[in-house]
Amino acid sequence: MLLNLDTTHRDRVTEAIAFRKPTRTPRDFAAVPEVWNRLGKHFGTESRSEILERLDVDCRVVSYDMFCRHPDVAEDGVNLDASHERSSTGGMWRGVLADGSNRDIWGAHRRRVVAGGAEFDEFASFTLGSAHTLDALRAHRWPEPAWWDFSTLRETIEELNRTAVYSIRYRVGSVLETAWSLYGFERFLADLASAPENPVYIMERIAEVHLENLRTVLRTAGDLIDIVYFYDDVASQESLLVSPKLYEKYLQPHHAALIEVAAEFGKPAMLHSCGSVYRLIPRWIDMGLAILNPVQPTARNMEPERLAAEFGRRIVFHGGVDVQPFLSNATAAQVQARVAEVSRILGSEGGYIRAGSHHIQADTPVANVLAMLEVE
Repeated sequence: MLLNLDTTHRDRVTEAIAFRKPTRTPRDFAAVPEVWNRLGKHFGTESRSEILERLDVDCRVVSYDMFCRHPDVAEDGVNLDASHERSSTGGMWRGVLADGSNRDIWGAHRRRVVAGGAEFDEFASFTLGSAHTLDALRAHRWPEPAWWDFSTLRETIEELNRTAVYSIRYRVGSVLETAWSLYGFERFLADLASAPENPVYIMERIAEVHLENLRTVLRTAGDLIDIVYFYDDVASQESLLVSPKLYEKYLQPHHAALIEVAAEFGKPAMLHSCGSVYRLIPRWIDMGLAILNPVQPTARNMEPERLAAEFGRRIVFHGGVDVQPFLSNATAAQVQARVAEVSRILGSEGGYIRAGSHHIQADTPVANVLAMLEVE
């Protein structure tokens, strides 16, 4: 049943999550800075909030790393806009170093590079790359919940809702991705399989902060937050990065704990996990996960038709519009046709929030971005 014409953005997303068909398919948006800049020129504004309004996007995000304060880093050494990973409004805490590189609140070390006509972040070093014992890991300056101050959270959300009522999701952070960003990707996965003591310790230190922060956030502003969102990429385009057995033993407990805390406060949980995650979807459904993002249709077994047939009305899909390479190379008419088809396949009975299958890439024409979001 359709809602009436005074439906809010928040209502529209809530209806989709409940598998009821809203007045139109809900829309979300994430893009690399080059796309934001071109949209800003198109609309005549530098404000990302105004761009989202012009695109009629239904969702807004507040992130855990907007509210942290490292006790060892002076305020003039912090740049909330330093990260090219920032894909929406709001900042991400980055301590800026003398060489222009930066560290996030956990100590992960990144630098900005230019390649292929786009700027992006890459890891400059791995902060725990030379740590081989638990004592060495314990010596790291681990963040504590006391480093976070959520006293302005309600005000921040109210400002996001100043012109309309949006679906607000709280970005918890990640466990696996943050862990390997400190330790090194290949080394982390190899040790997790063969000598897991160090990887397990790192994930535990990260997860305990996320859980305590999540409880604080939901106590502080739970009535203003609609979705609890966390992210961990566990797959490539072709297969999982960790076996289901390793996932179940080492990572699932942390994901399950986040989902459980969200459920305690009556909030649906959303997971961002790229690539071919098909084999884990039944497990995530059993864990109580409500929403899966980004649904990359070019990854193995992630075609919208397959997902709808096997998991429709059991989990909400968020994403699904291919940004690699379709959105960059199609015509605007082709984009509209495919977006309408994906929306029909995944959202015929609600249960779908339209977005790109990842951040919209730098070589995507503005006309195609507009076409993707214009389809009802």
